[in-house]
Amino acid sequence: MSARGMLNVVGTAVGGLIGWSETAPTADPESLRELFADFGVEVGPDSADLAEAVRAFQARVGLAADGEAGPTTVHLLARYAAEARELTRFREAA
Repeated sequence: MSARGMLNVVGTAVGGLIGWSETAPTADPESLRELFADFGVEVGPDSADLAEAVRAFQARVGLAADGEAGPTTVHLLARYAAEARELTRFREAA
């Protein structure tokens, strides 16, 4: 199994254990960049750019800022991205 596949399996398992009901988002770089873009953070093309964005996000939300997009980081990133999308829809409807 690939590292990406393993991250998806682990994320789903951990999410189920701690009560996340939605499907675990993937931790692949493209998906992470899309989640960051949902709340206006444009991440550069290099893996170092993505790691720095992940570190900054982790520090902002009170996680250990290691730059690794583990299950907790990915779930929180997805949750904040969903909230940002909802706020954008709310503003556009007003």
